[in-house]
Amino acid sequence: MKHSTDRIRTSHVGALSATAEWAEAQARIAKGAAFAGEVTPIVTGLVKRQQRVGIDCIGDGEFWAGRGFMHYAHHFSGVTIRPLKPGERGSMREETREREAFPKLYADMDATQTLFCVPGERPVPRLGARMVIGAPLKYNGTATIDREIATFKAAITQSGADVDEAFICALAPGWLDHFIYNEYYKTDEEYVFALAEAMRDEYRAIADAGFILQIDDPGVATSWDMFKPALSLADYHAYLGRRADALNHALAGIPQERVRYHFCWGSWHGAHTHDIPLRDIIDYVLRVNAQCYSFEASNVRHEHEWKVWRDVKLPDGKMLMPGVISHATNIVEHPELVAERIKRFAGIAGRENVIAGADCGLGHRVHEELVWAKFSSLVEGAKIASRELWG
Repeated sequence: MKHSTDRIRTSHVGALSATAEWAEAQARIAKGAAFAGEVTPIVTGLVKRQQRVGIDCIGDGEFWAGRGFMHYAHHFSGVTIRPLKPGERGSMREETREREAFPKLYADMDATQTLFCVPGERPVPRLGARMVIGAPLKYNGTATIDREIATFKAAITQSGADVDEAFICALAPGWLDHFIYNEYYKTDEEYVFALAEAMRDEYRAIADAGFILQIDDPGVATSWDMFKPALSLADYHAYLGRRADALNHALAGIPQERVRYHFCWGSWHGAHTHDIPLRDIIDYVLRVNAQCYSFEASNVRHEHEWKVWRDVKLPDGKMLMPGVISHATNIVEHPELVAERIKRFAGIAGRENVIAGADCGLGHRVHEELVWAKFSSLVEGAKIASRELWG
């Protein structure tokens, strides 16, 4: 990624809002349907809008790429979908210790089929099936990632925008394992390395196409609350170590300057009282072979943890992309607050090593109108910080 050489650069984490009909369209894409004529104009509009608001490193919106339950059922061989057995869940996030602590909250959210409590949110029902590995895992989604790359490139060209940096998201092995269950591999290590090996081609395709590869890995933090009974911290660290090693295996050969690693504590609008502290996972975050680390820094449950970074020796050439706007509230951050958050990290890592970002993808997690209001505050806050940091 480009350093902030003369001002604080800006980016975001990926997800942007789309219209309701895309719920059905994502399933069509996952199955291989080709309708670039329908997709490209929408992505082109998003490119223009990001450029107009002043985002430096832009994304394709991610909403249309089909990364979810349908996508990986169709683009991994060895994976099938079967009905849930009694007592099973469709994903790890549906059964946590926090759900036991706040049963009415989560029962009410489930009853209204919401994760984000946002007006106009599409219903998010609990999964009625489970995606399982029953044979050797292989990636066969090359055509899908090639289509996403080609569509994004076409959208940038058609937009006429002066885009100097852009990113595409892909999921980490340690997040895929939250909704692809192992019924084939003998050990957890074999399982997670099989996921990593299966994702190598997708990672390389993104980087080779000239985009920043953003690895999305909420699992490094969220897995902590999803083990019942709870793991010891030592056992959890062993679990994270296997996933960091597997991810690095998948990233082998990709220059670090093309890799951005995003982690968070999950985007759902719950209590988050059971989140693991940053201090307990930071060593495993920094173990990932990425140039830039993107993380939540404005979520009220974790904003105080900026202090943890003061105790970390950031290796030479590495960069931080703290979230300075939040996906967890419809309230639009004041640009002065955004600037204060940016300056905290500039004082720790050096102004040239800080990119102003978002806590998580804003699409569907705040109201559609407010995504762009928050981006405006992000850009204005970066300008304020830049004036103070560069004079």
